[in-house]
Amino acid sequence: MDNRFSGIIQLIKQSQISAIKAVNSELINLYWNIGEYISKKIEQSEWGDSVVNELAKFIQTHQPEIKGFSDKNIWRMKQFYETYKDLPKLSPLVREISWTNNLLIFSRCKTIEEMEFYLKIVKQENYSKRELDRQISASFFERTMLGNSKLSPAVIESNNDLSNTFKDTYVFEFLNLPDPHSESDLQLGLVRQMKNLILELGKDFLFIGEEYKLQVGNSDFYIDLLLYHRGLQCLVAFELKADKFKPDHLGQLNFYLEALDRDVKKPNENPSIGVLLCKDKDSEVVEYALSRSLSPTMVSEYKTQLPDKKLLQQKLHELFDNETDEK
Repeated sequence: MDNRFSGIIQLIKQSQISAIKAVNSELINLYWNIGEYISKKIEQSEWGDSVVNELAKFIQTHQPEIKGFSDKNIWRMKQFYETYKDLPKLSPLVREISWTNNLLIFSRCKTIEEMEFYLKIVKQENYSKRELDRQISASFFERTMLGNSKLSPAVIESNNDLSNTFKDTYVFEFLNLPDPHSESDLQLGLVRQMKNLILELGKDFLFIGEEYKLQVGNSDFYIDLLLYHRGLQCLVAFELKADKFKPDHLGQLNFYLEALDRDVKKPNENPSIGVLLCKDKDSEVVEYALSRSLSPTMVSEYKTQLPDKKLLQQKLHELFDNETDEK
């Protein structure tokens, strides 16, 4: 491409993106207004439930070129409006994502907090419908909230923007790993499925390498997976353990973080963070092990199948109840 014209091409692309966003926002506004109109008509007893079916048939008969106005979709517009009409904090967010993603969120999320979480994360990560559906099925919201509650003091002090970045449990159902499996099986599977791994971790993560070599003195050491987080502006070392967490695992990871900060980290970057991924863990043992650790390190479980969403929701409710009691 002739470099003289690259600026013009960039302007065209930016304009196209703005046009698409404007069209989407106008479409969401239309669906909102239709939902509001129908909801108020039914509430005031001017229309009965059957009128929606009649409206859909009328549109199909008299305006067949207009698509997307089946009776089911019109009912969804009414549900869409009624879901958010009393939530002024969320109503602007719904106009910034696609209708298909809006459908997934307000039809599958059970609480206002969960809806707000997914509305923000869809905009931030630019999820497709398939990606969002997977995240909801994998209890992304519940796992993230539980993970936020278990960040160690050293991790929080290292960076104030860590909320929603790391989870207490990671789900690797896309690997189809046998049970039992080795750490090398897990590592190889994650590298082969890097696109899905980044979806699970978060799209701000950038993959640097596997078996990343560190040379300290005359010895060589290897980090299982090394990534970089753009938002936190730091290196993130992942160590994989195909068995239950043991306190001595932390010593190895802390050593890697020290080596990264001394020899690999750039001056403008924040201190490196370590994530120890274990097949299983005893939360009390983890708490004891991390209580005196000065390194920003987290211990998370990984699962090779989708979690029990009801169980995670129960744990989250217990967490919120405990926080309320403490206040």
